[in-house]
Amino acid sequence: MSKPVEIKPVAGKLGVLTPGLGAVATTFIAGTIAARKGLGKPIGSLVEMGTIRLGKRTDNRTPMIKDFIELASLDDIVFGGWDIFEENVYEAAMHAGVLDKDLLNEIKPELESIKPMKAVFDPAYVKKLHGTYIKEGKTKMDLAEQLREDIRSFKSENNLDRLVIVWCASTEVYLQPGAVHETVEAFENGLRNNDEGIAPSMIYAYAAMKEGVPFANGAPNLTVDMPVIQELARQNGVPISGKDFKTGQTFMKTLLAPGLKARLLGLNGWFSTNILGNRDGEVLDDPESFKSKEVSKLGVLEYILQPDKYPDLYKDFYHKVRINYYPPRGDNKEGWDNIDIFGWLGYPMQIKVDFLCRDSILAAPIVLDLAVFMDLAQRAGMSGIQEWLSFYFKSPMVAPGLYPEHDIFIQLMKLKNTLRHLKGEDLITHLGLEYYD
Repeated sequence: MSKPVEIKPVAGKLGVLTPGLGAVATTFIAGTIAARKGLGKPIGSLVEMGTIRLGKRTDNRTPMIKDFIELASLDDIVFGGWDIFEENVYEAAMHAGVLDKDLLNEIKPELESIKPMKAVFDPAYVKKLHGTYIKEGKTKMDLAEQLREDIRSFKSENNLDRLVIVWCASTEVYLQPGAVHETVEAFENGLRNNDEGIAPSMIYAYAAMKEGVPFANGAPNLTVDMPVIQELARQNGVPISGKDFKTGQTFMKTLLAPGLKARLLGLNGWFSTNILGNRDGEVLDDPESFKSKEVSKLGVLEYILQPDKYPDLYKDFYHKVRINYYPPRGDNKEGWDNIDIFGWLGYPMQIKVDFLCRDSILAAPIVLDLAVFMDLAQRAGMSGIQEWLSFYFKSPMVAPGLYPEHDIFIQLMKLKNTLRHLKGEDLITHLGLEYYD
């Protein structure tokens, strides 16, 4: 066994702030409150429902993760956030229509007490939404300072010990990294000069870094995967992670593609289309916002299948992704996949997948886990990119020069081995030869 890492104890309350109090955030908040009142189970949450094996299989040591390592409990969490509409969380949850109204009415007082702060928003970056509850400032630096004050006030007013920010707002238009994102000096000059390369999500990330608050990015935006934010994260000892919650169709791809590769079955093409009717679907109806999502979704198969290493199986496979806004479906997204594969001697076969999922139901436990694990990372002194949290993202962040690991089973092993490492337990290799010596 290695020496355990010193982890600061869980003391006091953990504030979880979400830019965006729409379907995902309100489902997370209402679900967490319902779970701690015994009105439902936090299904899908590794920190609440998961176990971890320690030592050999014959040792029979498999505690709950939350009993193994010091994590914030559901009772420790205080909720807050920003939104472009003034609805409180009860009103926003009713409007989103994800959770049963009877359940929401059982926790109505708690939800009504959570009111949004005015958001930093610019319709140039999210063209399908028109917010009415937004901050005003002459410069983007003014807006950043207002967010920093919001963070400090929320912490003080709620008597919080620690904070985490998890981005749950909409997908912004596609932006490429530029000179303004390279250094702290360039970025701060850009904030003062209203540089169009600085989107609202980046202003939130900058404010978080300056206030020492961990930031997880749940959208495909260029938000924390810029040199400037990574430099600020290192300077201020802040964990960052992202990007884009891995929920429906991409979740299925990270399950199926490793299986095809493991069995060395070839791929000619993978066609994916979605219908989605919530606010996210409306935003993605804009081609520039869809471009951000498309880039996030397309990379997963290339990295898992490694066509350069397996040219006979995966060279030049065709991959198409489409998202269609269809209001009647609401939050109940449907993802169709047609997969053209081939096997022995090149004989063709097909796989068809029709995943009738619930977008926010799949995303809510991810928000919970990221909030709790990002808090753990900061208490353990782990600043900068948290690659061990790749499990939760479509486009996992990695150090420069590394390729991201997309195989969900390897990602889970990486996550659990990180927890074992923090506690000084042996890492699990699954070699197994020791049982047969």
